[in-house]
Amino acid sequence: MTIITISREFGSRGAQIAKDVAGNLGYHFADKATIAQMLSQYGYIRFGQEYDTLPGFLSRFDSQRAEMFGMLNRVILALATHGNVVILGRGSFALLAGYANVLNVRTQAPLSVRIRRIMEQENISPIAAETLVNENDVIRANFIESSYKVRWDSATLFDLVFDTSKVPPQSAVSWLIETNENLMQRSADGLPTTDEIDVGSVLAKVVSDTLDCQATH
Repeated sequence: MTIITISREFGSRGAQIAKDVAGNLGYHFADKATIAQMLSQYGYIRFGQEYDTLPGFLSRFDSQRAEMFGMLNRVILALATHGNVVILGRGSFALLAGYANVLNVRTQAPLSVRIRRIMEQENISPIAAETLVNENDVIRANFIESSYKVRWDSATLFDLVFDTSKVPPQSAVSWLIETNENLMQRSADGLPTTDEIDVGSVLAKVVSDTLDCQATH
């Protein structure tokens, strides 16, 4: 089994690439809504609101945020253990770094390109689009850097980086599918794999029920 994580700059079309890859591979797709649904079963119903606040839900440390962050990590690990899943964002690339069967991907594009895309997508002014793009970038960078102590935009943390101003999304999807097939055929070369992670039967069932999949991949 393999896991693909996709981290993206706002407006770089990473979400659509992630959905298309999952659809083509027949994999589960897990985004913020999926993870929030799992967290809500443990009483963390404000994850979405907390995550989207500036300067980030961990920058102002308190016990509640620390507890939520710990549970977020457990959910991501449980998703990875379930397998055959594309995880969009939420710092999954940082948490799952070093596992042989995980492919960590980043999508990005120049700021001007992303602003234009958001203008067209949201039908808003250039100033509003620029504000929205910059705010989203700050939220994501702050979350990664305050949570995992790594730079959100460091290419060395990813196996593949796509500039979608030059690489069309459909090409990125095709390359990811091919790379994933190659990854499935490779040996672990002594690296750990996600099937070695112990997440507990209760959380594993929450993941299976949320994904509506009882299979062992």
